[in-house]
Amino acid sequence: MQPEKATSLPSTCVIGRVREIAGGSAICSFDPTQLKAITGHEDATVAMSGQVGSQVKMRVGDLWLLGNVRDMRMDEAGSIILSHIDFLGEGPEDPATGSMKAFRRGVTRYPVPGDEVFTVSRVDLVLVFAAEDRPHIEIGTVYPTEDVRGSLLIDAMLGKHFALLGSTGTGKSTSAALILHRIVEKAPKGHIMMLDPHGEYAAAFSSNGMIFNVDNLNLPYWLMNFEEHCEVFITTDGSEREKDMDVLAKCLLAARSKSRIAESLGKMTVDSPVPYLLSDLLGAINAQMGKLDKASDLGPYMRLKTKIEELKGDPRYAFMFNGLLVSDSMAPFLSKIFRLPAEGKPISIVDLSGVPSDIVTVVVAVLARMVFDYAIWARREPQRPILLVCEEAHRYVPSDRETKGVAVRKVLERIAKEGRKYGVSLGLITQRPSDLAEGVLSQCGTIISMRLNNERDQMYVRNAMPEGARGFLDSIPALRNRECIICGEGVSIPIRVRLDDLAAQLRPASDDPLFSQLWTEEGDEAGILSRTIHRWRGQGRG
Repeated sequence: MQPEKATSLPSTCVIGRVREIAGGSAICSFDPTQLKAITGHEDATVAMSGQVGSQVKMRVGDLWLLGNVRDMRMDEAGSIILSHIDFLGEGPEDPATGSMKAFRRGVTRYPVPGDEVFTVSRVDLVLVFAAEDRPHIEIGTVYPTEDVRGSLLIDAMLGKHFALLGSTGTGKSTSAALILHRIVEKAPKGHIMMLDPHGEYAAAFSSNGMIFNVDNLNLPYWLMNFEEHCEVFITTDGSEREKDMDVLAKCLLAARSKSRIAESLGKMTVDSPVPYLLSDLLGAINAQMGKLDKASDLGPYMRLKTKIEELKGDPRYAFMFNGLLVSDSMAPFLSKIFRLPAEGKPISIVDLSGVPSDIVTVVVAVLARMVFDYAIWARREPQRPILLVCEEAHRYVPSDRETKGVAVRKVLERIAKEGRKYGVSLGLITQRPSDLAEGVLSQCGTIISMRLNNERDQMYVRNAMPEGARGFLDSIPALRNRECIICGEGVSIPIRVRLDDLAAQLRPASDDPLFSQLWTEEGDEAGILSRTIHRWRGQGRG
């Protein structure tokens, strides 16, 4: 039997009572008859009250205490429903309307067993989610309402990092583009760098961003520090690696010392970003070889020479190891990549899809470290905070402790732990949060979770989310595409949001292929193959 339309019910009505109280939660009993009666209420927020993931409120003196329903179960007698309620915050009661007139996170006063539990109305939620005069971006509609806007507080979200999680096909890339577009609209003089491993986002930011790929990135090799040089130039392991590193350190310092810039510096190390010629590095290696009296000691020198000459001669690495990149281009490079000044395009998209796989982690390490090092050395200057967004973050800060890609993991972990002190914000986007290095996700103050199908991923997110969000966690596997749960510093309380649609020209190129349609099309296969092979052989050029 369907419940009658209960539009005559008031927006705030009693649906249960408090049974037990703990520090951050309570156990409440709900009247099943009353819950059924409100399901037809014209206010969808009232109709949802008492259900898992919904909000309820309790009166404590002149305050309303807001809580989130974590679970529901029938008692042994089958007459009442018992639920755990996680406390979210409180606000004073408006005597004129009976609703909250303000809301603040945290609880100062608690109800006692026997106190009544009330429904929450749309008016209450509007007050709870109101960003007031704090800088914010609107990204969607709060579930289950039709018109209450869900906002992200910009300073709180970026000041303590954020993570966007979701399985493949849930709309994660489009959601990332939506959030970044909203930030760019709000901050046209901002400084954002996005590392895009699949080349998806160039289409989304062609009008308000700068796109960099292997054709125009021109990343000078001499910007690498010693650890990054080792990852590129040294291919051995164990004791042989130690020998190779010793040789490289001596020869690299000698090559850097030949620069005119080095003469103006009182002190210089192998990590100093001073331009040097690859031919000078090879010359230093040859000079050191000439001092040896045993042929058996030539191994490290020959290995380094072979690798350096290979990188110089391979056109795939020309974007980085190019003789034309030896001039002191550090200032113009940082200016274009960090958008200093923004010139109406505050976001730079670094398309890594054309970067050879054996060097991509080093490229990411150099770019991420440049962000962090710039922020450290610019502390005496007017601050220009930078947001670094890392797509497919689990590739660069994996949970396993393998030796490959150590430099990139170190720098991203350091940004996660210390970046906010220096004005560097980190945005991590990943489909596999369980594959992220331990501790990195917990450093993200705001977590935006879309549907996660894998149980390990769900458990990992559950551990990273604050207590008050527990009631939302069980709905993560059941979220629809372009729906998400947001919790942490960037929102007043944990919320479930239906994200806004983006115009087609602002979306990333990440749509799934329509096999049923594309497999009905035919024609110009020879031309497709010819053009593809030409690009393939030229590694993207021509």
